[in-house]
Amino acid sequence: MPKNLKPLTALRFFAAMWVVAYNLWPTLGRDRPFILAKGYLGVDLFFILSGFILSHVYLRTFGERRFSYRAFLWARLARIYPTHIVTLIGFGALVYLGALLGVRSGGNVLIWPSLPAELTLTQAWGLAPLGGWNHPAWSISAEWFAYLCFPAFAAATWAGRDRPRLTALAAFVLAIGFEIGFQRLIGLRLTDATILWGAARILPPFAIGCGVYLLWSSEPLRSSTAALAISAASLAAALISAAIGAPDWAAIMLFGGLIYGLASLSSVGSSLFSGAIWVYLGEVSFALYMIAVPWGLVFDKGLHRLFHLPGETLTPAMWGLQYVGVIPAAIVLHHLVERPAREAMRRHGVPFSRRRREASPTPTDWVQAAP
Repeated sequence: MPKNLKPLTALRFFAAMWVVAYNLWPTLGRDRPFILAKGYLGVDLFFILSGFILSHVYLRTFGERRFSYRAFLWARLARIYPTHIVTLIGFGALVYLGALLGVRSGGNVLIWPSLPAELTLTQAWGLAPLGGWNHPAWSISAEWFAYLCFPAFAAATWAGRDRPRLTALAAFVLAIGFEIGFQRLIGLRLTDATILWGAARILPPFAIGCGVYLLWSSEPLRSSTAALAISAASLAAALISAAIGAPDWAAIMLFGGLIYGLASLSSVGSSLFSGAIWVYLGEVSFALYMIAVPWGLVFDKGLHRLFHLPGETLTPAMWGLQYVGVIPAAIVLHHLVERPAREAMRRHGVPFSRRRREASPTPTDWVQAAP
């Protein structure tokens, strides 16, 4: 199997832009169209990708007892923490500076009791019920929870490696059961869970990602035509399910088919969705996701203050500039913070480890954690 699944890297960009459109749409002052109204499902798509990719990179080493849990966590922390801290501090500074200049941020976001959980990536574990700060970071907290639990996912997936279809089916069935049971028990859709229950929200899609990986690694599609057809059909069905008001878990299940199809494109050596520009944008998608809300705040409030615009909304043209402008902002964050900090942490090695090179358990630096 190819190590670098470029179509899945490209998919990250589109998933991130879907979530960004969902988050920024309120500045337009209009109701979201149905596709954007389901933009929060882009986070669940990321969660499936995370389970798939981490299984792709680490499952065999785990099964063959070559897996270093300490090195794994350090590599994952190097991937997400520097960007999280920089956007957290930057967002807080922006809100504070805006308050000094008389610019309202639109809500009480500097909630100091939530700061310890934000700093320790535990805000989505129910430890920061008041929320605040850079809200999309809740999903990074959920990712961190999934990383800590990864040995349990890997053990279950490895145990079912001889029956990939049954294992994948079990992952889907358990995910649906978890979604339905959560809503009945808590009274809240799992896809609405962020700060209070974000750690629970990631469990079903992450498990689906592990199951889909096992199915793909054992039985990939053998032609680019079939892979493209499965991808297109899964995506279309997911959008239709959203349009007709089907339960969110229906679209999430179909995302598994989309990922299976796109991964199979790499298996057959297809170059579809593997262009350099799309792969690059996929690589900066984490920075894009993390900087979207701070960027939106700067653009919206800054534009109103500089040009003395009436009201509190943007025109469609201005909103379009805000939406597209998040890409160069993310590129700057990616190259100035995300990449150099990640590389520096990995060069340093795992703290308190006897083997300083333990921080790089695989040469696959392309692996990216989903927000």
